[in-house]
Amino acid sequence: MTNKTTEADVAFIKALAELLRDNELTEIEVKRDYGEDDSLNVRVSKKVEYAAPAPMPALAPAAPAPVSAPTGDHGAAPATADAMDDPAQHPGAVTSPMVGTIYMQPEPNAPAFVKVGDSVSEGQTLLIVEAMKTMNQIPAPRAGVVKRILVEDKAAVEYGAPLMIIE
Repeated sequence: MTNKTTEADVAFIKALAELLRDNELTEIEVKRDYGEDDSLNVRVSKKVEYAAPAPMPALAPAAPAPVSAPTGDHGAAPATADAMDDPAQHPGAVTSPMVGTIYMQPEPNAPAFVKVGDSVSEGQTLLIVEAMKTMNQIPAPRAGVVKRILVEDKAAVEYGAPLMIIE
């Protein structure tokens, strides 16, 4: 491959960026072969900031339970137990940034990206979420050890669903 930057390539990349924006996509990847030893690989992506899911405000009316807290410390203990039982509330939880299908390995019959007990580094691919025919690699948000994997290969996943625990 040569590292030539031509005006046509720049125009092509700009067109891809416009296509990304105009069609509300998050990523486009294209490979152009010009010849035997000459090609252009382009991956255009944009960072997507997700807002809190709409159901979150609906949880606020459930707050009257602490109003009955004058009964003693019993009101505080179950809330703590619920937080510990819910993997999404775990401080080491890695959650899905999108709705899609989980793939634990890069291709069929290949070993999984990670398994329980593996040490991972920040940015290392943990799994793939396929959304709208696009394979989105989910990176480790921090270095640590995989303590739990909460999803199965080829399972559907929702936005914000816990995928695994890294401590």
